[in-house]
Parts: sequence; structure tokens; C-alpha cells
Amino acid sequence: MKNEVDNHGGFVEESSNEEDKKGWRKVLEYVWSWMAYKDKDKWLKQMSGNLGLIATLIATITFQMALNPPGGVRPVKDDGDATPDIIACTLFDNKGYLINDLSLCPGEAVLAVIYPDKYQRFLYWNTICFVASLSVLLLLMSGLPLNHRFPTWLLSIVMCLALTSLAFTYITALDMVTPDPVWHIAHEIQRVLIYAWVGMLSFVVLFLTLRIIIWGVRAFGKKDKKTVTPKIPRENTPPA
Repeated sequence: MKNEVDNHGGFVEESSNEEDKKGWRKVLEYVWSWMAYKDKDKWLKQMSGNLGLIATLIATITFQMALNPPGGVRPVKDDGDATPDIIACTLFDNKGYLINDLSLCPGEAVLAVIYPDKYQRFLYWNTICFVASLSVLLLLMSGLPLNHRFPTWLLSIVMCLALTSLAFTYITALDMVTPDPVWHIAHEIQRVLIYAWVGMLSFVVLFLTLRIIIWGVRAFGKKDKKTVTPKIPRENTPPA
């Protein structure tokens, strides 16, 4: 930093911000001005309301998909012969010996038996989506200051996770309920769409992460902008 010193009084005058900035700081300032919002308060208010609505909708969808999975569930046979043993998936004779052990009980998902591996992936993605949407609602209701950069960044990242897991839940469910001839035809298009989604997601996550990094650099850089220069004491000349 270049300082100007008054020869008569020893007064130290700080240089302007333009003289203090380096080349990389100018680049960060330009990128930050491009990423900044003109009306931040209005944007935060709209974002919190939209995220709350979307997270509630996603949580409702994933909850219903857990109770009503793709392919439906096995119903109880209503022919007048339904007994507690049949409902319990087991049949015993008069002596208590096991006669039949059904692999699918009433109320259980049919596709869990037909496609156990795919249905397990469906449960993974659906559970991740459900928990992520609930986490968004929890962050919104926790009273965290959304005008701060880190809670906003965390909220956006969790929402990206919820949307991504919802997309993979849809693809896995579609794979289970679609016949193989039709699925093989549409699979190539879906693969391209998945790559496009991953690219868009990477761009959004990179954008959000870059914003939080620039904010951190600017926050810590402000401490080094001003350096305290000791004042030159005025010499006292003895009276003649």
C-alpha cells in the first residue's frame, strides 16, 4: 500500500481502493458483481417461499411412493376363505406344522419380489429424496439467517440433492414397470438426458460453490486491505 505522509504534521492518508487492488482482486470483484443480486432481500423472500413449497411437494410425493410403490402391492384374497394364517403369509396344519411359506405377504410390494435389486435402488433414491426434502423444510423452519451466505449455500445444495434423487427415483421406477422391448428403445434417450442433467447439476453446484468461495475470500481479504501505519510524532522545537 502506498501511503502519503504530511511533512508538516505527520498526517497519514490512506490510499484509495483502486491503488490497493491487485489483478486477481479485480477479477474477483468483476465475477462477484456479475453473480450478485440487485435486490437481495426480495430474492431471499421469494426463494424461501418457493423452496418451502417445492420441498413440501417432493416430501408428499416420496411418502406416497413408499406407501404405494410402482407395480402395486399384493392384496388379501377376498374369497371368503381368508384366515389370520393367510394374512400372516403362513399356513399351519392342525398339529402346528408349517404347510406354506409365501414369499410375498399381503400389503407388500410386488416388484420387490420380481426385481429385488432394482427395487432396492428405488428405495435408496426415494429415501434420500424424502430425507433431503425434509431437511430443506427443517432448515427453513429452524430460524437460520438466510441472509447469510453459508445457510443459503447449504439450502441450495440440499435442494439439488433432493431433485437429483427424485430424478433417479423416477428412472428406477420407470425401469421396473416398463416392458423390456419398450425400455431398450427409450433407454438411449434417457441416458442422454441423464448426462445432460448431470452436466447441468455440476454447473449449478460449481456456481454455488464459486460464490461461497469468493465470498470467503472477500470476507477475509477485507482484513488485509487496511494497514495501520504509525503516525510520525511531531518534533517539539524548544522555544528560542
